[in-house]
Amino acid sequence: MSGSREGPLPAAALPYAWLLAFFLAPLVVVFAISLTHAVDGSPPYSNPFDWASLNLENYRLILSDDLYIEALANSVRIAAITALLCLAIGYPMAYAMALEPPARRGVLLMAVILPFFTSALIRTYAMINLLKETGLINQALAALGLIDPAHPLNILYTDWAVQIGMVYNYLPFMILPLYANLVRIDWSLAEAARDLGAPPWRAFATIVLPLSWPGIASGALLVFIPACGEYVVPTLLGGQNYLMIGTQLSTEFFQNRDWPLASAVAVLLLAALVAPILLLQWAGGPNEADR
Repeated sequence: MSGSREGPLPAAALPYAWLLAFFLAPLVVVFAISLTHAVDGSPPYSNPFDWASLNLENYRLILSDDLYIEALANSVRIAAITALLCLAIGYPMAYAMALEPPARRGVLLMAVILPFFTSALIRTYAMINLLKETGLINQALAALGLIDPAHPLNILYTDWAVQIGMVYNYLPFMILPLYANLVRIDWSLAEAARDLGAPPWRAFATIVLPLSWPGIASGALLVFIPACGEYVVPTLLGGQNYLMIGTQLSTEFFQNRDWPLASAVAVLLLAALVAPILLLQWAGGPNEADR
């Protein structure tokens, strides 16, 4: 009995140590920097251990400056639309994959994972060749006679370009958890509903959709959270002046060299993104306990 009590501690020690060293400790450092003043030097902030110089001015400035509020609102808007579009595209794909015979699922799963073998930066640069005025999309539309070659569509450096690039990069993050959830569903329940006279759409709405909620929630969080802080896509496809919280963080860190203000932005963004995770965990807690 003593061995069984001592067993879980070493197994849990490694992941907790990992989180402590690579998540909590850097977060504490960033939070400490956010309470300092920007100075000329290296590092470009005052001593975080000088308690007399600590202040909340950076947080007050962020919460009262329309620039940061607009950047956060724009980031949340783009991330939410990205999550919804990924769900609309990814759910039918994951649903079709789950209905395929097991021998074919591996090939389809590899097709979804394959983009991860290429850097996100390279994939985003490839999107520029598709979206620019002389890109493949405008060339195809002109060849089909849908647009005038002299007046190509202006897609690059617009909201449309950013949205397309975000969906393109984050779609696998929606498909994979949905597929993992759907493939475990007992499909005999939907078949029983149809045998009892329910039309296919009703069997899906009352059986499959509720059972796939955990996959939908996981996919939405996996897309929404990193999309809020995205930097590469809005910079390359939206232009240098495209306002999102990730681009604003880069400006404060590397151009203005105001590390305390940038650290405060990062802390507030993390606090805002942790809230939906905690709500989801709280909502899913009773179900897990019942199991």
